[in-house]
Amino acid sequence: MSNLETIRKDLIESINHRVDEKILERSNADLLIKLINQAESITEAISIAELGTTYKRTGFHFDVRLEKLGNTIKYFKKNKRLSFSDGSKDVPNKLIIGDNYDALLNLLIEYKGKIDVIYIDPPYGKDSMGEFAETNYDNALTRDNLLSMLYPRLVLAAKLLSRETGVIFCSIDDRNQAYVKCLFDEIFGEKGFMFCVARITKKGGKSTQTIAKNSDYILAYTLSDEILFSQEEKTIDKYKYKDEFVSTRGKYALSQPLDYSSLQYSKTMDYEIEMEGRKFYPGGSEEEQKRRWEGKHGKTDWVWRWSKSAVEWGIKEKMFVVKNNRIYTKSYLYCRKKNGKNELERIDPTKAYTSLSFIENPYSNDNGKKELDSIFKNGSVLFKNPKPSVLISALIKMVCSKEDAIVLDFFAGSGTTGQAVAELNKSDNGKRKFILCQANEKTDTTPKGIAYDVTAKRLKRTMTGKCYDGTDDFAWLKKHTPLGGSLDVYEIGEVANFEKTKGKTPFDVIDETLYGKDKFTTLQEKIEWVCENFSDAQKMIENDAEWQKRLEENK
Repeated sequence: MSNLETIRKDLIESINHRVDEKILERSNADLLIKLINQAESITEAISIAELGTTYKRTGFHFDVRLEKLGNTIKYFKKNKRLSFSDGSKDVPNKLIIGDNYDALLNLLIEYKGKIDVIYIDPPYGKDSMGEFAETNYDNALTRDNLLSMLYPRLVLAAKLLSRETGVIFCSIDDRNQAYVKCLFDEIFGEKGFMFCVARITKKGGKSTQTIAKNSDYILAYTLSDEILFSQEEKTIDKYKYKDEFVSTRGKYALSQPLDYSSLQYSKTMDYEIEMEGRKFYPGGSEEEQKRRWEGKHGKTDWVWRWSKSAVEWGIKEKMFVVKNNRIYTKSYLYCRKKNGKNELERIDPTKAYTSLSFIENPYSNDNGKKELDSIFKNGSVLFKNPKPSVLISALIKMVCSKEDAIVLDFFAGSGTTGQAVAELNKSDNGKRKFILCQANEKTDTTPKGIAYDVTAKRLKRTMTGKCYDGTDDFAWLKKHTPLGGSLDVYEIGEVANFEKTKGKTPFDVIDETLYGKDKFTTLQEKIEWVCENFSDAQKMIENDAEWQKRLEENK
């Protein structure tokens, strides 16, 4: 079954489901199904299905803006100048430069149902979408245009996603989150919803009379019923001290003093401690302790957190450190005092992810900007609001344990996702592969376009340790070693579906090896494969007597 036939079938199934859910009238659905069956391309079929998109309960809908149809076939062509190899026989990573809709259609030929993780950060600013630049709010895409742009791309993304392991993440701002979530519910199903969590964008902010905006959101959906979350690693940086027990207890942190003033007062917890030839009192004052013992204390007041017997045990086990005239308890990475008992118990050095896991500063745009600035030395703003690679790494590790996972980002921007995948492979010797798609928008600081001036250059520098011109004088290298890996860079070529000139026809210019195929040995094999995967080519062959004659001659 061809990709067009498969997508027709899935779209019709979705429309019938909308009828069952009383979202669409049967008469309207029958008309849409008739039109879908007559569609001559995947783009046509998706556009027709999009006309029936409405939302149950909320009544939310959007005015559809359709993708432009033409008489050209879009295909991958390799940019050998930007591609590079590490000399291994491993499958290269991919960067596809061009419209991501065309890129997704072409990826469907090789990667249908094979993508493990998708991360996207779609544009919602007026400077990002060219002809889609009419705005709602301040500098936000007109919502109808944003949703019209996303709908067909998410339909294709759902076909690429693995039904066993696949998860898609989407970063979105607070103004569009509700609407984009409805779109995801429509395409991936409400049962596919995993979470919507806040993510820090920046710590500080301008003074305001309303509320400072310091976060956006991450949506997550899946087609699988078997996704299990991994555990989040503790912030190991704070465990920076060692003692003689480091081999069994791990390093320790000094985050908690032994005395607090906010605990309920109890005389039995307000006692004197002798340690290191000194005497210590809750709150640090013997005089204040005497006042409390005389009954002059509050409902909450200075006391120790541990009982007297527990402190005696803690001193013996060397669980305390004196710092700034206060006693601090050691918080070990691998063990802790067992609740209610004077003994240690082992603990897991990980913790469950929470809805607050991504509000820590490492995940901020500020951190992403610093990272990007260290890779590019010119100091100009090459890309606004880049995400940090640690964010993408954390998302991948959270839902995917496969060390050979395929990760797709079809709004690649500065290339953060590619760097994140390469960093993960470097850390655990994994074989993950990334596929990035990026349109080549031009700005004042990227005259050749973002894909050429930023995305490709970032990948080249972080993966090989050198720029395309052979130089290696960027700051990132001072703290990192090259991440390794190979990269194939593709661009989107175009050929008219009626082109007959020998050497320029779709069957001549489309290279099957860029789609995971070996070179075909006969013209017949090549034509059959192209017609199966590029529907416009099939239409041209069927209607052209000259091509039918050439086929007969090559049998």
